[in-house]
Amino acid sequence: MLKLGFNLTRHTGVILKRMMSTQEQEVLFETVNNAGIITLNRPKVLNTLNENMACMILAKLQEWEKSKNLVIIKGTGDKAFCAGGDVKAAIDKVKGPRFFHVEYNVNYLIGKYKIPYIAFINGITMGGGVGLSVHGRYRIATEKTVFAMPETKIGAFPDVGGSYFLPRMQVNLGLYLGLTGERLKAKDVVKAGIATHFVPSKRLYELEKLLYRCNNDVEVRALLNKFNEPSEEFSLAPNIKHINYCFAASTIEEIIERLEKVNNEWSAKTLQTLGQMSPSGLKLTLRAFQRGAQLDLPQCLRMEYRMICRGLHNNDFPEGVRALLIDKDNNPQWNPKTLAEVTEDYVESFFKKLPEEQELKFFDSNL
Repeated sequence: MLKLGFNLTRHTGVILKRMMSTQEQEVLFETVNNAGIITLNRPKVLNTLNENMACMILAKLQEWEKSKNLVIIKGTGDKAFCAGGDVKAAIDKVKGPRFFHVEYNVNYLIGKYKIPYIAFINGITMGGGVGLSVHGRYRIATEKTVFAMPETKIGAFPDVGGSYFLPRMQVNLGLYLGLTGERLKAKDVVKAGIATHFVPSKRLYELEKLLYRCNNDVEVRALLNKFNEPSEEFSLAPNIKHINYCFAASTIEEIIERLEKVNNEWSAKTLQTLGQMSPSGLKLTLRAFQRGAQLDLPQCLRMEYRMICRGLHNNDFPEGVRALLIDKDNNPQWNPKTLAEVTEDYVESFFKKLPEEQELKFFDSNL
């Protein structure tokens, strides 16, 4: 197992110095009145989050929590808020743990942020982009929002706190979304509880300008409620009872049995989707959710960090990234190949504590 044990504060400082010398900033920071605005600025790659960006965001959020009335985070362009983390770099055995260490610290800080944190999740919001938004106090969806946690498709599991917020969704919806990578769009994102408000994208500019004038959480909430449009019927409503029944099972094998019993168009599609996923990714996701339902966010992030570090030294996560994102042959060679071959010992090995110097440390753990 990789030796990590780096100093997060020192590492962030080095990244910031390096970033200040680059011509085009990957994250833009601005202050208007007493509001801090973060803009993810990599539109050509759908504002994908990398280690440099995570370091900059972590440092700025720490600073602004003590000095601002609120923080707004958004993405450049209309296509994406943030399509995820830079997983091509993340599968590197040295860079990967470092990236996740910083990223999970950002998720942790957002989850306990003292001032209003408002994410404009306009466009694609997946993986790491969900981590930058869902733990915050306010998440604003638009008609362009597309949410998904598609990690099982690349041989991993929904991280960035996925084991915390997904099991807490109603009617086993979170496990369904986490295992299948199913996409939710527009007002469905509010119905599922991922977003707190729905505002048409053409009104975001006006909303942002008015937020600059807000002095406290009461004013922020009142303004967001004024702009919010009521949700329509949930597109998954016709199958919610089936989702609740099938994904209440305690094993992947039993989930599949229940889907076969339902035997309708939705269950057939869901079975086909699960059949494409990494068998170990499915079992790891289920186990992480079963445990995460009883843990707080910091505990979930520590658990996920152990899992992701171990995933870098096993087959499926690097292989899934290769097959879907690097070579793009869409033909991952999963190992273990079948659910039956994913043993209890194999699953449990991902959850064991790392050596102390390699464990996830939060930036304020020594305070």
